[in-house]
Amino acid sequence: MTPVQILAATEGGGNPLVPALYDIVWSAVCLAIVFLVVWKYVLPAFNKTLDERAERIQGGIEKAEKVQAEADAALAEYQKQLADGRAEAARLRAEAQEEGAQIIADMKAQAHAEADRIIASAQSQIEAERQAAMVSLRSEVGTLATDLASRIVGESLSDDQRAANVVDRFISDLESQSTAAPVKGA
Repeated sequence: MTPVQILAATEGGGNPLVPALYDIVWSAVCLAIVFLVVWKYVLPAFNKTLDERAERIQGGIEKAEKVQAEADAALAEYQKQLADGRAEAARLRAEAQEEGAQIIADMKAQAHAEADRIIASAQSQIEAERQAAMVSLRSEVGTLATDLASRIVGESLSDDQRAANVVDRFISDLESQSTAAPVKGA
């Protein structure tokens, strides 16, 4: 409406801002029909959609809670297995250390036994060599003593019995002298 029309309408005796009564009635009837259609058809469908969405959301929340509970259980199981694994590793480490100490002790015992055996073998070999040297020395000393005695006496000591007696007497004299007078420098 133009300003001229508004002035013309106000001069006719009505308020241009207030609609006519038939417009108000028809508008109220249309509004009631729209309200009834919305109330009867749109609102139940809307409520149904909202209820379905709420159920899906609730189901999703329940699923999420279930998955969260499963995840928490899996985490607890993982932590339990991890703790068990650490305990098992510590036990195995302790067993390995004990076995290592036992192996070292066994090896030391074997080494000591081997050393003792080698020492005993060496001592017996030394004793055997000493005995062989004594026998060889007695033989050589006997021969030298017989030769020396035959030169001193001036007669031959070719008789074995007489030579053996002279050698034995000479060796016993030497042994008695060696026990009576210790050797200097020893």
